[in-house]
Amino acid sequence: QVPLVDSGGGLVQAGGSLRLSCEASGRTFTSYAMGWFRQAQGKEREFVAALRWSAGTTYITPSVKGRFTISKDVAKNTGYLQMDGLKPKDTATYYCAASGFSAFDDDFKTATWYHSWGQGTQVTVSS
Repeated sequence: QVPLVDSGGGLVQAGGSLRLSCEASGRTFTSYAMGWFRQAQGKEREFVAALRWSAGTTYITPSVKGRFTISKDVAKNTGYLQMDGLKPKDTATYYCAASGFSAFDDDFKTATWYHSWGQGTQVTVSS
């Protein structure tokens, strides 16, 4: 288990930007993969992006590719989800997650692949 604290959500107009942060408290991400998921009200949790911490390999789900970027700051032991060109359909609670599997396999886009979760941060995009 890796205690995670995610933050950075808020209310923004369509077309605006937000940067979400995910800090691993007391542990390093070195041996892990970090992911971001989102869950809109009344819908299932949806995979957004993932990062292999050591290798730096990233994956962005096609629906947000070109608008969202996942990155890391090793010194701060913090991962980020930069969200540009936000749309009302991006409104959701966003969660960061950590997995003990450092390499992407067939399941890295599923929630069960991750063992630790942040508390969630709300992103609301107004039209």
